[in-house]
Amino acid sequence: MSALPPLPARDLDHVLDKTAGLWPELRGKRLFVTGGTGFFGRWLLESFTAASDRFDLGASAVVLSRDPSAFAAKMPHVAGHKSVGLTAGDMSSCETEGEQFNYVIHAAVEPLPVTAGDPYELFERNVVGTKHILELAGRCGARSLFISSGAVYGRQPPELTHVPEEYPGAPDTLDPLTTYGQAKRASEFLCAAFGRKHGLEVIIARCFAFVGPHLPLDAHYAIGNFIRDALRGGPIQVAGDGTPRRSYLYAADLAVWLWTILFRGGSGRAYNVGSDADLSIRELADEVRGVVTPLAQVTVARQPETGKPAERYVPDIARARNEIGLDVWISLPDAIARTANWYRG
Repeated sequence: MSALPPLPARDLDHVLDKTAGLWPELRGKRLFVTGGTGFFGRWLLESFTAASDRFDLGASAVVLSRDPSAFAAKMPHVAGHKSVGLTAGDMSSCETEGEQFNYVIHAAVEPLPVTAGDPYELFERNVVGTKHILELAGRCGARSLFISSGAVYGRQPPELTHVPEEYPGAPDTLDPLTTYGQAKRASEFLCAAFGRKHGLEVIIARCFAFVGPHLPLDAHYAIGNFIRDALRGGPIQVAGDGTPRRSYLYAADLAVWLWTILFRGGSGRAYNVGSDADLSIRELADEVRGVVTPLAQVTVARQPETGKPAERYVPDIARARNEIGLDVWISLPDAIARTANWYRG
C-alpha cells in the first residue's frame, strides 16, 4: 500500500491561521476521533498534528480504526506523529474503558452507496455506532461534535434556493435508498436526546459537498469524477442532464469550519457546513475544464427536460456566518486547481 502525500503546506497554514485562537483550549487535552481514515478525518487529523507542532499543544488524539496498520501505511506522517495514537475497532465495539477524553469527534459512517449493502443493516450500524460513541462521551463528560449531513433534509424543494437549519423536510421513510439520510437524522436525535438527558455538550455539523485533496476521484462525487476526467485529458463526462445545482467548499475551509464548530458552536445546535455559491453540474464541468484542461470536451448524457425544475442541494450558511464568524474563503476555481495539483503530485 503506497503512502499518501501530506497535505499542501499552504492549506495547513490557512487552517491554522483561521483557527489560531481556538487551539489553546486543547492544550494538554485528549481527543477521541472516529472516521479518521475518511475524507473529513484525514483533514482533521493532519491539521491537528500541524497545530500540535506549531502551538506546542501537548495534546493527544486517539483515532479509532478498523485496521491501524493499514492506516499507518497509508498516512505514516500522521500515524507516526507523537500526538496521535491508533486504537483498533469500529464505532459499535470500540473499547476505551478507563480512558478519559475531553473532546470527541464522531465522523465515522458506514460505506456508501446504500446499494452496496443491506439498508436495514447500514441504518442499524450507523445509529447503534452513534449511541456507543455518545455513551463514551457521556462517561468522560466530553464536548462532542457529530458529523452529520445535508441529507437529513430530504429532497430540497426547487423553489427553496438555500436550505436553512430550520427547514422541516426529511428523507422519504419508504425509500430504502435514503438510508444515509435516515441514519444521520436518527443519530442527530440521539445526540440531542442524550445531550439533554446527561447534560452533555453535543454540536452537529450538517455537511454538504466538498472538494480537495483526499476526495475520491472514482466514487459518486461529480466534482471528483470531473477532475479525474480532466487530469486524463478529457472528455469530461456529465452522467445526467447537467441541471442539478450544487455548491462546493474547499477542504481547508471545511477543516476551519469543523474545528470552529467543535470549540465555538452552541451546544445542542446544528450548523450547515458548505458553500452557498451554487452552480449547475454542467457549469461545474465547464469550470473544471477551464481550470484543469481547457482543450478538453464536455459531454452530457441526456438533454434537460423542458420545464422541469432543477434539483438543488445547497445550504443556507447564515447561522455559521453570524454566530461563529465562518465564511467561504477559498474560491471554487482555486479549490479545483489546488485539488488537481495535489493529485498530479
